[in-house]
Amino acid sequence: MSKINESDKPKMSQKDTVSNEQSNPNVLDVLLGKNEQKIVDFDSMILETQKRIWGALKQGYEYVGITDDSEKFLRKNVFAKFDMIALYVDLVGSTTMTLELPEEKLAIIISSFAQEMASVINLHNGYVLKFVGDAVIGYFVASNNGLLAADNALSCAKSMLAVIQKGINPILNQYDYPDLMVKIGADFGQSIVVRYGSNPDVSHVDLMGPAMNIASKIQSLAKPNQILFGDDVYRKLHPNNQILFKEVVWKNNEWKYRSRLSGEIYKVYEYIG
Repeated sequence: MSKINESDKPKMSQKDTVSNEQSNPNVLDVLLGKNEQKIVDFDSMILETQKRIWGALKQGYEYVGITDDSEKFLRKNVFAKFDMIALYVDLVGSTTMTLELPEEKLAIIISSFAQEMASVINLHNGYVLKFVGDAVIGYFVASNNGLLAADNALSCAKSMLAVIQKGINPILNQYDYPDLMVKIGADFGQSIVVRYGSNPDVSHVDLMGPAMNIASKIQSLAKPNQILFGDDVYRKLHPNNQILFKEVVWKNNEWKYRSRLSGEIYKVYEYIG
């Protein structure tokens, strides 16, 4: 996004679970924007997740303001172009759950999952673009600081796994429901804000660009609970985070997409922690 005024984005309801780094940054961290990265209090995040999941299963808890900030941002910047990181998170095994669970319980689980993922995106200074079936699409504006956006996207992806494994699944297990697993993919590139219709207030707004498409393709090839980043995102990560990844070696022509710049097969990296 071009210059973003923080006042344009609503304050996060989870702000009490986020704190700035307290350690003194070195020169490299300052240059890379590492000192601006947010640290999530995982214990508080997990506790709040469990409270909401309990509420959803017992009385259909409804979440508030999940996509409002994105809607406002996009409408304010129709036809503008922004460097951004697109992140896709998709629920694994929802077809099996459809066959095994009552419709009303399935709806609550998938809805709660999607909204918890959206909550994690907001917590990490990202925007929630939309829900597509049992997938959630988020984005992190990188026009001002691509390095910070990349690190925030990685922290977001890791938090998603933590929320599912330590927050959602323990509650589902108590009801004998199956564990949830996800596939996460992300890519970096320029996207344009588009509006479908002439009414600035109600016409549908969306994002269009190569990063949105490639992130979707990357996510589709991820394994359960695997985080995959495209090369353009990987190159923007802080060096301390880059060493936590390894390049994916594709077999049997699983991956055919080529770099728009070099023409070579576009590299994808797996987070190994």
